[in-house]
Amino acid sequence: MSEIAKTPEPPYYAVIFSSHRTEGDNGYREIAERMVALAASQPGFLGVESAREGLGITVSYWESLEDIANWKKHSEHREAQRIGHETWYSDFRVRVAKVEREYGI
Repeated sequence: MSEIAKTPEPPYYAVIFSSHRTEGDNGYREIAERMVALAASQPGFLGVESAREGLGITVSYWESLEDIANWKKHSEHREAQRIGHETWYSDFRVRVAKVEREYGI
């Protein structure tokens, strides 16, 4: 996930997940890869970017707030959230933002 997501012209939405991990993998990598693949198959998914160097930041892009709500409620994603709360994260924040402008080279 080291590439910059190719998103459409705004507006669209970003879900920004910032986290600090606990020690050890504890099954994290396998489930994280599964969640990216599963999210990519959901209606309204536009792309994802992720980086980790102490602080982890994953940004997923979505067409609508309804698409984000549906992803949050997905049963397999709910289970990953539960495990994350109990095992993988010592702290995290989720922020949802509307992207109104985008530019780059």
